[in-house]
Amino acid sequence: MRITLTSVFVSDQDKALRFYTETLGFVKKHDIPVGEFKWLTVVSPDDPGGTELLLEPNDNPVAQAFQKGIFDQGIPAASFGVTDIHAEHEKLQSQGVAFTMGPTEMPDVTIAVFDDTCGNLIQIMQT
Repeated sequence: MRITLTSVFVSDQDKALRFYTETLGFVKKHDIPVGEFKWLTVVSPDDPGGTELLLEPNDNPVAQAFQKGIFDQGIPAASFGVTDIHAEHEKLQSQGVAFTMGPTEMPDVTIAVFDDTCGNLIQIMQT
């Protein structure tokens, strides 16, 4: 068994696609119309056949409450691995990404957290 798909709720799928591709560097894999929304996924350019991230619309009130609740509590909605967290932090900051926590060392891992502009906090981590 392996993880093939995971998702984050987003307030605007088109805005999320721009952020996740143009700013974070992911690659669009699927963009399939489904009613008023899309089945919209991105993948790592280093692993195009790997785990997909579904940019899921938060149109459901329960999804909105969940997304707002974890955001307000400072809980990241997802975590992405990076090779050099300090370089990634500097690169993203230079592109205007707002970090709520800069690189912070913990036992066996260094993490940082930023706002994805679509209602989520995202954690990056270097092990």
